[in-house]
Amino acid sequence: MSGPVRVAMLDLLKQSPLLLLFLVAALGYVLGRVQAGGFALGVAAVLFVGLGAGALDPELRLPEIVQSFGLVLFVYGIGLASGPGFFASFRRRGLRDNGLALGVVVVAAVSCAAGGMLLGLRGASVAGLFAGALTNTPALASVLDAMGGGAGESAADAVVAYSVCYPAGVLGVILALGIARRVGGSDESSPERLGVAATGTIENLTVRIERAGLTRDGALVLFREHGLTVIFGRMQRGGQARVLADDAPLEEGDLVTLVGRQGDLARAAELVGRVSDEHIDLDRHVLDFRRMFVSKADVAEKPLAELQLPRRFGAIVTRVRRGDVDLLPTGDFELELGDRVRVVAPRERMAEVARFFGDSYKALSEIDVITFSVGIALGLVLGSIPIPMPGGASFKLGLAGGPLVVGLCLGRIGRTGRLVWTLPFSANLTLRQLGLVLFLAGVGTRSGEAFAATLRSGAGGGIFVAGAAVTCVSALTALWVGRAWLRVPPDLLLGIVSGIHTQPAALAFAADQTRNDLPNVGYASVYPVATIAKIVVAQVLLVLLR
Repeated sequence: MSGPVRVAMLDLLKQSPLLLLFLVAALGYVLGRVQAGGFALGVAAVLFVGLGAGALDPELRLPEIVQSFGLVLFVYGIGLASGPGFFASFRRRGLRDNGLALGVVVVAAVSCAAGGMLLGLRGASVAGLFAGALTNTPALASVLDAMGGGAGESAADAVVAYSVCYPAGVLGVILALGIARRVGGSDESSPERLGVAATGTIENLTVRIERAGLTRDGALVLFREHGLTVIFGRMQRGGQARVLADDAPLEEGDLVTLVGRQGDLARAAELVGRVSDEHIDLDRHVLDFRRMFVSKADVAEKPLAELQLPRRFGAIVTRVRRGDVDLLPTGDFELELGDRVRVVAPRERMAEVARFFGDSYKALSEIDVITFSVGIALGLVLGSIPIPMPGGASFKLGLAGGPLVVGLCLGRIGRTGRLVWTLPFSANLTLRQLGLVLFLAGVGTRSGEAFAATLRSGAGGGIFVAGAAVTCVSALTALWVGRAWLRVPPDLLLGIVSGIHTQPAALAFAADQTRNDLPNVGYASVYPVATIAKIVVAQVLLVLLR
């Protein structure tokens, strides 16, 4: 590129922050899709393109409001989506898994502090090293917010350390998982045997009832006593098809459909009768089935039993698709806006059922601006409150922590009267993605000059080694403690370690290696706690080492 053309392009980008923003985002997404040895940067590549732009010319920097706005969108969306899982994770097995996560985060923090002292790093660099080694962007965001929004030399130190350590953070945990997989092997555990919700294909099976004296509810209790997650679909008696009410009696010779996962279905059939060659689910003359969207706020965030579908419409929900995952709904299952439910109902009442759920794809793209804005406002207020620490110091949750904590609480509450706090799955995912891109682009362009200076001076080598060491120490510690002390099943442990590092690339690697759903279960069980812990610990490191 000739000198005049280069100068003209730089001048254009300096005068048009929006053009700079979208150019950085586009190039970042292109770079993020490039794979090397099965590894790709993903959306994090936006940060590196932004660093490159800032290094090219210090005046190529986006306004601070861009990264602040993106940060709030990103962490609030995470909070809303993770709320139910976060609070549920403190029950039973979740205490073990999240205790492991918290312990590993502390070990990583101590390792970062030790490495920082050896290298003579300032608090901002140590906090950035911690966020990069554990590949956690919200933690970096909380550090920048604590330093006044990411401006100044110290903020640039944090971004540089994060950027230098991030690639090693991704590759290090994947390497540790690969070693653990080869050394520790796998087991035959399934999500159902471990007492956690599983994902995967849901099937149905026609069964002939041969056990007398059962009701629908009695059979469901029997299934639960044997650790089976199975629900009833339709029933056929004397050639007449209908759905089963809660207390409906089952008679010998009845044909029923059981809905669940393959292993559970076979065992459940043995408890109540035997598998039939007939497929009553294929008969759509009287009862039909249809997938429809949950788009009405009145239906969302309520237990399925409270909707009383069998009494109102003679209908039943046999499965729910949330995002890309099929879920099996029980009576206490709460629907969310954006869910796709599969309903079995009389043909003539199907349109009525669709109106009840809303079944509007257009409505799912709309956001309740009132609840969304109020929730973020509450988060900003909470984030501005100083939290005292020993020794007279204090820290704030800030733009990262405040909206995240409020989002978690509101995501768990779900609704207050007619106000629904949660967002449709697709809308939440879109807002989070947009927010993350804005944040990474803003941070990158504002720290590019410092990043280039660090690389030129050779100071980044020590930070890179320290980050890689922290990643390996934390991952191997989690694997060893989880297996040797806590006796966590190997495949589940791989997902837990991926969740502790909040690293989707590691999760994808674990799922590909195990070829089952246990890594997804482990990842989801610790991800919210690990994210919040790293946000808080990163700020603690910054305060203590300043």
